[in-house]
Amino acid sequence: MPLSAKDAQARTGEDVQPQTAGQLERQLCQEIQALYRSQLGHQPSRVTCQLFDTKLAIVLENSVTQPEQLLADEGQLELAEQVRNDLDKALRPQLTELIEGILAVKVLDLLSDATLETGRTGMIIVLENIPDVRNPTAIPKAKRGRENAAGSKIRVSDKNGDVNGDVNGDVGG
Repeated sequence: MPLSAKDAQARTGEDVQPQTAGQLERQLCQEIQALYRSQLGHQPSRVTCQLFDTKLAIVLENSVTQPEQLLADEGQLELAEQVRNDLDKALRPQLTELIEGILAVKVLDLLSDATLETGRTGMIIVLENIPDVRNPTAIPKAKRGRENAAGSKIRVSDKNGDVNGDVNGDVGG
């Protein structure tokens, strides 16, 4: 698993800059595609990840596997949906571990749903805190100068790695 900038700095003693929000999002996209390929033998054609405050939204295009599609085409839509739900449930612990490893933030909840007709899967992941990034203003809804929903102060670094305030994890505030 990748190390957060803070963990890498603790291990090496060197000043390590946190990644940008875009770098974390790209890494998540690549790792999620690889997870689906290795676990399901099917790689989504596109994965989109976007951080929003203490949330992460993920959209997978062409996420339906051949067996699911075959069942749906044969009129077994209920069975195809059950297979999809079971696959999502089986992948949940691995997705949680992957996300926590890349963002260095605890996942509080992972919500997902798939639409067999369009082949899309959508996920909303609720994070304990906003990930430590070099460019916190690139995360929509992230607000400075207050505590998050849990009342915790969150360290935010600017492009030079200097701590420049706290981020509020409240939604819509």
